[in-house]
Amino acid sequence: MPATLKTHSVGATLVLTISHPGCRNALSPDIYAAGVEALNAADSQPDIRSVVITGEGADFCAGGDIRRLLSNRQQSPDVQAESIEQLHGWIETVRSFSKPVVGAVEGACAGAGFSLALACDFLVAARNSVFVMAYANVALSPDGGGSWSLTRQLPRATAMQLLMLGERIEADRLHQLGLVNHLTEPRQALARALEVCEALNAKAPNTLASIKNLINEAPRHTLNTHLKCERDQFVRNLHHPNAGEGLLAFLDKRPPRFH
Repeated sequence: MPATLKTHSVGATLVLTISHPGCRNALSPDIYAAGVEALNAADSQPDIRSVVITGEGADFCAGGDIRRLLSNRQQSPDVQAESIEQLHGWIETVRSFSKPVVGAVEGACAGAGFSLALACDFLVAARNSVFVMAYANVALSPDGGGSWSLTRQLPRATAMQLLMLGERIEADRLHQLGLVNHLTEPRQALARALEVCEALNAKAPNTLASIKNLINEAPRHTLNTHLKCERDQFVRNLHHPNAGEGLLAFLDKRPPRFH
């Protein structure tokens, strides 16, 4: 069966499911393109307030398809370069998407699948899930922003251990290190991710977009520059109708109804 990206909605949450039967949800250019298309469409749909990315069945994603990589070795280097550019386009779309993206991980989360999980804003993982950057084990180097994410979120020595030795790391250890937000029992990651999304969906969408933008931009800003960005975002949100609703709801001691 070919690799596909299945989509369905649960309330205000769009669920993207990586499906590649028989290959532990290995990625392909078709999935990258479908992922970009789905997020671009969801960005302009006000009834969609969050997104979950998950894998079909027992695993999240085994990373790249080894057989396809072997085939690409017989072709021009441009073929693999184009494939990686498509993957990176999806990763950048996840990172810049204005709404929260939650990864729901079961089983294996390897290679580019691990990179994809790291690109999400929140990560929910089953306790028995296993993460691995196995590139070095097959004489390859990372893609999908895996080395970028790990070096910003982990001590240098730990990033070296994962990337150079290709060692497996358990979900509970990543939770201790702060990369996983929530641990669940096996087969409960998607349900917990949807609960996280339900809480996010109750927040003002414009506020969440501002927070994601500020977090994304903070590493490249000086404090002075970032303070100006915070000022501008705060003033913009204060004069948005949702702030009026939120402030009045707080004073009235009732749940707000954001749009």
